[in-house]
Amino acid sequence: MSYTIAGGVRMEEYKRTRRQQIKRMSPAPRCVCIPMLQHAGTPSTPLVSPGDIVCRGQLIGEASPEDEHGGDCRVHASVSGRVTRILERDGAVCVEIENDFEDRLSPELKPFDKRLSDTSSDEIIEIIKNAGIAGLGGAAVPTHIKLRAAIGKTDTLIINGTECEPFFTSNHRLMLESPASVINGVKILLKTLSLRRATIAVADNKPDAVSKLEGLLVGSALIKVKVCKTKYPQGAQRQLISALTGREIAPDGLPIDARCLVFNVETCAAIFRAFAKGIPLIERVVTVDGDCVREPGNVLVPLGTSALDVLDACGGLKKPPSALILGGPMTGAAQCDLSAPIVKGTRAILAFSRDFEGIGRYEQTPTCIHCGKCAEVCPARLLPNYIADLYNAGMHDEIADEFGADACIECGACSYVCPGYYPVTQYVKMAKHRPIKNQLTENELTNNSALPPTTTAAEE
Repeated sequence: MSYTIAGGVRMEEYKRTRRQQIKRMSPAPRCVCIPMLQHAGTPSTPLVSPGDIVCRGQLIGEASPEDEHGGDCRVHASVSGRVTRILERDGAVCVEIENDFEDRLSPELKPFDKRLSDTSSDEIIEIIKNAGIAGLGGAAVPTHIKLRAAIGKTDTLIINGTECEPFFTSNHRLMLESPASVINGVKILLKTLSLRRATIAVADNKPDAVSKLEGLLVGSALIKVKVCKTKYPQGAQRQLISALTGREIAPDGLPIDARCLVFNVETCAAIFRAFAKGIPLIERVVTVDGDCVREPGNVLVPLGTSALDVLDACGGLKKPPSALILGGPMTGAAQCDLSAPIVKGTRAILAFSRDFEGIGRYEQTPTCIHCGKCAEVCPARLLPNYIADLYNAGMHDEIADEFGADACIECGACSYVCPGYYPVTQYVKMAKHRPIKNQLTENELTNNSALPPTTTAAEE
C-alpha cells in the first residue's frame, strides 16, 4: 500500500545526484563563519574570544543564563584552529575560526557509556541538548525541546525519509550508506518517548533505500517502513502525518496535538552519532547541484563553511549563476552572496544559469486567470487565488481569515502550477503573516515559546 496526501503535485524531480556517494568536503575550508543562531529559537551567546584556540567539537556558543524559555541550541566548532573575530552577519552574531587543518577533536567528547535500556529519558534529552542537535529536514527546531514537550503526549513516531523536493538526494544517500545509524537513532528516540513502534516513511522513488532499510529490519516489531507515493509536498510534517495516520492538525496546532512526532532521517543519524561517538552536530550532508555546478554531488560539509567553498570543492562553477539558492527550489532562500555560510538547516546549494528551465518564467507579466489549478494542488485545501486577491484588495483581516490563510504551509505548489505565472505563494504568505489585531498576551507567548508553529513545508 502506498500512502499519499490530498492535493500536491508531481513535478520533475531532478534527482541527478542520487547515485553520487556522500563525500567529505575536500579541500576543507580555510575558515568557517559559524552563526550563533542556526535554529528556531533563542540565539546562542559566544563563549570564545578572538585569539582563542579551539578544537573540533568544542562548545563555542550557548544561551545566556537569562534565557528562561530553554529555546536554545548549542553551537560547536566545526574545525580546529584559532578564533579570528566575532562579527555580525545578516543580523546574527557569528564566530569566525581559521582552520589549522589538524582536526583536533575536543578531549571533552566521549561516547555514552551506559546501555540504552538503563538510560532515562532525561539523560537522553540532555545528551541531545549538549550535542546541539536541531531538525535537519529544514525546520531546525531544537530536538531536545521537541522531545521534552512530547513525552507522555504522543503515541506515534514518524521518521521522514520521503525527501520530496526536487534536487535533494542527501537523505536518500544516507539511507543507502548509513542505514544502521538511522535505525539506531530511531531506537534512541523510541526509548526517550517510551514508545514501542516507529514508522520510517520513504517515497516510492527510492526502492533501493526501502530494500536496504527493510533488510536490516527483518523480524523487527519496533520499526516498520511505509512507502509513500512520490508527490510534493509529501514530506511536510502535517501532510505526512495526515497521509500515514489520517489525523489532522489545526493551523495553529503542533504535531503533538495529533499525538505524533516527526523527525528527519539525518536527525536520527546525528542523534546516534552523539551517543556512539560523542560527536555534536558540527557537519551535515548537503546536495550540491544545478546546471552551473561542474561536479554535482552530496558533500559532508563543516557547519559555517561558505557556499563558495563548497562549490569550489565540487569543481567550481562552469558558468555564471543567475540564481543561487540555499535549500530547495520550492522552499529555499535565494542568495546574492556566495560567502553565505552553511548552517544546520541547509539541505542543498543550487546554482542555476538563466538557461535553466523555469528560471526566467517570472520575467513575464503575471496574471491570474482564475483557472483554479492552485486550489486543485493545495495540500492545505485552500483557495490560494482568492486569498491573494483579497490581500491585494486590502481585506487583510476581515475576509482573509475566513479563507484560512493561516493554514498555508508555504510549499509553493500554487505558484508552480499557475499558467499565468502569478506569484500566488508570495501573496498568500503576506496574507498569512499580516499584522494580527489580537496579539498574544505575554503569558501566552511564554507558554508557547518552546515550540514554534510548524505551518511550513520544511521537512522535519
